[in-house]
Amino acid sequence: MRIAVVGGGWAGLAAAVAAAEAGHDVTLLEAARSLGGRARRVALPGADGAPLLLDNGQHILIGAYTDCLRLMDTVGIDPRDAFVRLPLALRFADGSGLQWPDIAPPWDALLGIARARGWSWRERLAMLGRAQTWQRRRFACAPEVSVAALCEGLPPRLLGEFIEPLCVAALNTPAEEASGQVFLRILRDSLLGGPGGSNLLLPRKDLSALLPDAAERWLRSRGAIVRTGARVQALTATARGWSVDGSPFDAVLLAAPSTEAARLVAQCAQDAPLADAVALCDWAASAQALRFESIATVYAQAAAPASGSVLARPMLALRSAPAQFVFDRGQLGGPAGLLAFVVSASRTERAQTEAQVLAQAERELNLPGLQCVQTVVERRATFACTPGLARPAAYIAPGLWACGDYVDGPYPATLEGAVRSGQAAAAHLQGAIE
Repeated sequence: MRIAVVGGGWAGLAAAVAAAEAGHDVTLLEAARSLGGRARRVALPGADGAPLLLDNGQHILIGAYTDCLRLMDTVGIDPRDAFVRLPLALRFADGSGLQWPDIAPPWDALLGIARARGWSWRERLAMLGRAQTWQRRRFACAPEVSVAALCEGLPPRLLGEFIEPLCVAALNTPAEEASGQVFLRILRDSLLGGPGGSNLLLPRKDLSALLPDAAERWLRSRGAIVRTGARVQALTATARGWSVDGSPFDAVLLAAPSTEAARLVAQCAQDAPLADAVALCDWAASAQALRFESIATVYAQAAAPASGSVLARPMLALRSAPAQFVFDRGQLGGPAGLLAFVVSASRTERAQTEAQVLAQAERELNLPGLQCVQTVVERRATFACTPGLARPAAYIAPGLWACGDYVDGPYPATLEGAVRSGQAAAAHLQGAIE
């Protein structure tokens, strides 16, 4: 079959690789000049004006992201070289906080909580008791329950130093607005997903080198067509399949962002029979209804010490606003002294965010005089993962499937969710053929 994949982010790349593996003739169309979507490298001027290759947001993976890791392996990226793998840790600059030991689950979580530095025994027992309750209930709750409601009654320190940072890191949505059901799914897969499932995977490579570059090479080597700078203008159903800007295809995997996908599907509805037009309009409306949260990554330069490490660890949690985490890029293969402060669910203007982060670095990390290098703000970084959210279905019409981290599924807007959705769309396509 001739397959068009519209969108070259991680979902589109996963869909294209899966379709090519199944023997289809794949054409990948990406509107931007480079692949990777919201997880790619960007070239920005550094503090001295020289070009600096940064990511358009600091990403981490966890060991439970098995489909991401398998896809990387398929296209020739060895995850052992690509990541620094560490046991789950939410440690602060003063050494307090959590760190899982490197043992099998669930004992890693139990022992990590029992040994949490700075927590009282009452706080540790409260967290262990709540975790046991969640496990007894099979990590499930009613769809309308928020993370804040799910954790109601826990001591304030646990909420502020564990639940809220974990929630905003995983769902990019504040705990009082975030889906408890999705939060529990992330906990289940990481805590009970087998050895290493809760491990943090911190990229040693820039995000484009982590997957998009290798996936493009892999696709081209197998005869796929990859076109960047090619925004699709028209998607039309035909008697034999679909037309994408006048080119015929048997099927289309729509991996564009939700707003762009909604535009194309709504456009299809204009020329479709009435019965089909209603379904297409309904799908477009559900995609348009999604609300988004932004993520700001503030890159700041510190004077590089002789050791090359500014922080005690590659990643530290932060107690006060606005950033939740800071990464020492010098410990991850980047320039010495370069720090990345991650502000999830960011809702302030760039200049204000930068000023607050620099003050936070001086206050919590004892790093006065940091120089802000660049701030990358992804305004539509993720959909707001709220309780009871109705997400668009993967199926749109015969021969037309959507994939992306926003498509209906168990995960929030994560790289694993994007990859799984792309692979699922290709599998649905294969199932329809058979």
